[in-house]
Amino acid sequence: MKAPVTVVGLGPMGRTMAETFLKNGHPTTVWNRTASKATPLVEQGATLAATPAEALAASELVVISQTDYKAMYDSLDGAEMKGRVLVNLSSGSPDELRRAAEWVEGKDAALLTGGVMVPPPGIGQPDAYIMYSGPEELLDRHRDTLRVLGDTTYVGADVGLSNLYYQAQLYLFWSTLTAYIHSIAMLQSAGVSAEQFRPFATETVTALGADGPMGFLRIIAEEVDAGHSPGGENSMLMMAISADHAVEAAAQAGIDTVGPRALRDLFWRTVDAGHGSDGLSSVIEVIRKGA
Repeated sequence: MKAPVTVVGLGPMGRTMAETFLKNGHPTTVWNRTASKATPLVEQGATLAATPAEALAASELVVISQTDYKAMYDSLDGAEMKGRVLVNLSSGSPDELRRAAEWVEGKDAALLTGGVMVPPPGIGQPDAYIMYSGPEELLDRHRDTLRVLGDTTYVGADVGLSNLYYQAQLYLFWSTLTAYIHSIAMLQSAGVSAEQFRPFATETVTALGADGPMGFLRIIAEEVDAGHSPGGENSMLMMAISADHAVEAAAQAGIDTVGPRALRDLFWRTVDAGHGSDGLSSVIEVIRKGA
């Protein structure tokens, strides 16, 4: 018999996780504040716990997928959790996760945190992966069970790291796609369709992650780690001037200019900080200082 698992929280993500455990032969106990959400899972073989205490008693491994960490406190406070390994895959800030670890440890249990890097339909699929942080020995102990959800990528002992990675990835994902949508809107003002623009955008995004001379993800990483940002003919001053033009183009297209102006202002603040002759990676010096 495969290891039993308890799933707390049956929103779209938690429900899919419970279904995935069941399909892979793991005895699965579920609990949700709205018990009726468990009905389809019970029909598939899951056991519905009547209380959080009953849910925790059913399995050493407890996977939590709720709206936020406050939901964990509200749901599990007062329930016996001694000896349990709680794997919280909810979203939160790094410090929030660190406080949660202290709370769980105060109840003689242990916490692993995770950032799920796919939407609910991607759970259990070949490209799915989850970033985990916390005590690595706990992940190793339950890796076979957790692996059915996706690749178990360990990022470090600090429980806050998983969601720091998660938030960084989300910011990169959202900002890239939003910039793409903004670019589409700019071109639409001149009658260019999104599909006409898509091949050019694809070429740019693909090149960024490549190993060739246009592989700027690699180039930026190397420059940031080395603390050296050569500008040459493509200096921050030249990019700031070009960013002015991007704002003008957006305004003339009649579209929202907040995003382009934020980028332009960052560039000019970098120039004003003395990096006008440096390269793009020098913006990190301004970003690190905060507002």
